[in-house]
Amino acid sequence: MVEIGLYRELSGAPMPQLETASLVVPLLIGFAEPFEIALGRRPSIDDGYQSFTSGLCLQPVNIMSAGRCSCVQISFTPLGARRFFGLPMHELTSRMVTLGELGDRSVDRLRQQLGEEASWDRRLVIAERFAIDRLRNGPELSRGTAWAYDRILATNGRAKVARLAAELDWSRKHLAARFHEEVGLPPKAVARIARFMRAQSLARARTESGWADIAAGCGYADQAHLARDFREFAGTTPSAWLAGT
Repeated sequence: MVEIGLYRELSGAPMPQLETASLVVPLLIGFAEPFEIALGRRPSIDDGYQSFTSGLCLQPVNIMSAGRCSCVQISFTPLGARRFFGLPMHELTSRMVTLGELGDRSVDRLRQQLGEEASWDRRLVIAERFAIDRLRNGPELSRGTAWAYDRILATNGRAKVARLAAELDWSRKHLAARFHEEVGLPPKAVARIARFMRAQSLARARTESGWADIAAGCGYADQAHLARDFREFAGTTPSAWLAGT
């Protein structure tokens, strides 16, 4: 449900980055220069974020750092983020939310504690303990939502939403409502991202002979269908994305 890492830049040179749509909900607590971040477009100087979170998004995330950024990043699955934040996840969907806007006093205290700690190793221990404790004491998840989400991931996005709803004895409308609350996107959108992530994985591994084979192996109608998802989720063509990885 959670991964924790440390990130530090020492170059001092501007560093553009692009993160494609994924099933990760990050919480970043920064200690130096802010990142300039925008969803689906180039960031500007007005898009500075030092400590923030962001829910699932069907667009690429464009990042520009000054080369002097440093932070602790806690990365959640959508269901892990639901337990951690205790919020309806649609409140974070397709948004950059500063910790001030989040209004979570415990997270604010964590930010202060990490900022006062000089040791990076100690920062990692503090963040890990905090995240695990919050996850243990967070709101219970709907078993049906968790099962359907796991099925979507296990099938790399090929599970049919209608069949998932039928197996739960739920209506498709009810399944969509539960995902809206606990994941942040409807199940069909989650399935699209899962399929896209599988295509990325195959492309990186070079296990298929070409994009047409990857499209077929991931359940796309054709290569053009795959290319449309890359345009939406990565902001570029499949080949251009792969060349930049």
